[in-house]
Amino acid sequence: MEEIKRDLYLKRLIKVRENGLAKIITGIRCYGKSYLLDPIYKNYLINKGISEDQ
Repeated sequence: MEEIKRDLYLKRLIKVRENGLAKIITGIRCYGKSYLLDPIYKNYLINKGISEDQ
């Protein structure tokens, strides 16, 4: 199974990361919303120095 890159969505999340608003990710079922947040965005945050328990 081929992995789908989500670079565009990751860049959008990073861009608005600290604007003080809650982020809502929508889409149809089984389209990778959870995969975008964990592990992709989670690994990004850990690499930026955010502790894993946050």
